[in-house]
Amino acid sequence: MTFPQQNLTILGSTGSIGVSTLNVVARHPQQYQVFALTANQRVAELAQQCQQFRPRYAVLGTESAAQQLRSLVSSDVEVLWGEEGLALVAAHKMANTVMAAIVGAAGLIPTLAAVKAGKKVLLANKESLVMAGQLFMDVVHESKAILLPIDSEHNAIFQCLPVDYSGREQAGVRRLLLSASGGPFRTTPLSDLTAMTPNQACAHPNWSMGRKISVDSATMMNKGLELIEASWLFTVDAKDIDIVIHPQSIIHSLVEYIDGSVLAQLGNPDMRTPIAHALAWPQRIDSGVSSLDLIAIANLNFEAPDEQRFPALSLARTAAVTRGDAPAALNAANEVAVEAFLNGAIGFTHIADIVDRVMQSWPLGEPRELGAVQEADRRARAMATQAISQQA
Repeated sequence: MTFPQQNLTILGSTGSIGVSTLNVVARHPQQYQVFALTANQRVAELAQQCQQFRPRYAVLGTESAAQQLRSLVSSDVEVLWGEEGLALVAAHKMANTVMAAIVGAAGLIPTLAAVKAGKKVLLANKESLVMAGQLFMDVVHESKAILLPIDSEHNAIFQCLPVDYSGREQAGVRRLLLSASGGPFRTTPLSDLTAMTPNQACAHPNWSMGRKISVDSATMMNKGLELIEASWLFTVDAKDIDIVIHPQSIIHSLVEYIDGSVLAQLGNPDMRTPIAHALAWPQRIDSGVSSLDLIAIANLNFEAPDEQRFPALSLARTAAVTRGDAPAALNAANEVAVEAFLNGAIGFTHIADIVDRVMQSWPLGEPRELGAVQEADRRARAMATQAISQQA
């Protein structure tokens, strides 16, 4: 089977999604040409990737990091830096596919640039939709960009929906079910959670992820953010999206139809599966992931999430229903709180406390342009920082 060659920009190439994407791309050198790679500060890792994949552009977060990279790579690689560099490679006419894998709010601007340019965008940056859902989807429709989800849960739902899906009611969908592993603290006594350390929170039982996302998995804020993302991706009200804990991480999500049918996508917990699916869509390519052995797994378990253990879920669901700039505030407060936890400034259970304090006093707004989204993000970060200082 042959495919037209894709020129690929990877935003966040040194993170776990970026590394997995390059692993898949390396298996299909005739089909994928790496056009640009970007990272924040990981100069050595980006230099190694440039040596192997020989992109036309490499982008780093700061000018000093870019200067370091220039001394390590071939002169054939043009090294850029900062937000302008990211936007340039995201929207460049020579790149037709963009993997949006920058973690957090920092990924919004370059991801939006790729969408505005009408690219095939592989969306691993859930924060783009959490922060600016309506604005983002409006641009997708106006530019006729192709938006394909990379989060394993959203990719699973995408695979379980009709090819011509245009909304829940038209497709006869009753509800979406997002699966969640429950993270490393699913069975930890509630009285012990306060003492959990960053290393314990980042020790995910099934997935290999960056530290911020790992902490979000431990609090289950990641599932709350995914609920908000799913509501925008699939035009579904938050009330029609349920979360089910599935510790084995084999069923990645499910779609229930009004006739009683429930379709699920199964696979080993390896991000190369959704990455390969989106890269080749609507066709299929080898991802390098081993076959699923259901006999060896033997049992698949499910349970309802305990919102006393995972208060971030109720905070996120409230933001999803409220909409406006509430999801942007939720995300910003969480990013600040998680960073404080990873730096040892607050305890694990204080993460949700800080987010709750911000949301309780948040003056709801309706962002109608990007600047308003960015201002909401800035204000929520300031509020969270103040709450952390008072906590200390």
